[in-house]
Amino acid sequence: MNLDAFNFSQKQRLAYIDFKLLFVGYVTRSEIVTYFEKGLTSATRDINLYKELCPENMEYDSKEKKYLQLSTFKPLFKHDPRKTLVKLSNQITDGFDAIGDITFPVEAPSQLNIPDILIVAKLVQAVINHKAVSIIYTSLSSGSGAREIVPHSIVDNGLRWHVRAYDRKTKAFKDFVLTRISKVTLKELAPHSNEDKLEDHQWMRMMPLQLVPHPHNVKHPTAIELDYGMQNGVLSLNVRAALAGYLLRRWNVDCTADAELVGAEYQLWLKNRQTLFGAENLAIAPGYVPELEEL
Repeated sequence: MNLDAFNFSQKQRLAYIDFKLLFVGYVTRSEIVTYFEKGLTSATRDINLYKELCPENMEYDSKEKKYLQLSTFKPLFKHDPRKTLVKLSNQITDGFDAIGDITFPVEAPSQLNIPDILIVAKLVQAVINHKAVSIIYTSLSSGSGAREIVPHSIVDNGLRWHVRAYDRKTKAFKDFVLTRISKVTLKELAPHSNEDKLEDHQWMRMMPLQLVPHPHNVKHPTAIELDYGMQNGVLSLNVRAALAGYLLRRWNVDCTADAELVGAEYQLWLKNRQTLFGAENLAIAPGYVPELEEL
């Protein structure tokens, strides 16, 4: 039976049952009643409907008074691993899970300071409505001052959030750290064509990266292949040139020509180093020295 045949509330309750069985191993009628503030009769209907859709997913244990997951269990809903881990670690629910009903043993490392949501909201408005903004920005080199930028994307680089934008001061596309923006004011006039995202060549350029287990620092490369889901010993990625440096630094990818970096932190080596030619912000890429690139 197609899930689209059910209304939103029904799908929420079915997803709750599915989530509890998958991550907890059981679900009870009383949990459904409490979580959705429904009566016992309604909860019974939801359980019977779930059993009709997935007859091999659960069975009732009269002693425990719980519906237990069967060994033949197959999720009714798709639980995306990446999104689900983020939800679990931050206790964020989208209404199609049991988060908030139980504490899950999933933790995430702390990030730097969280951006002001009102600042983020103004920048998102600017992107959606194709507007320039005036901001107060504090940089490492020049301190605080007013800037006019034309934002087009907000990015998590793994350590902090930044906005990719055309900077009218330097007449170039740059990254601005969100926590360093203290004020945002929308501008009325539409941006010029040269300030459009399509003119951000570093953003539009996709770079094919081939990452392999480090040939000198890794004793058992199969472990690294499993970590990164490599195929035939290679992880092939297509990354925006503007973001390549962030990824290479975050994963401690050795970017030297002959895998020369020594240390347990360097478990990956960039096999096709030549692909980086012409990319910006690579000063943060481990071991990358542009002077050594062959033209």
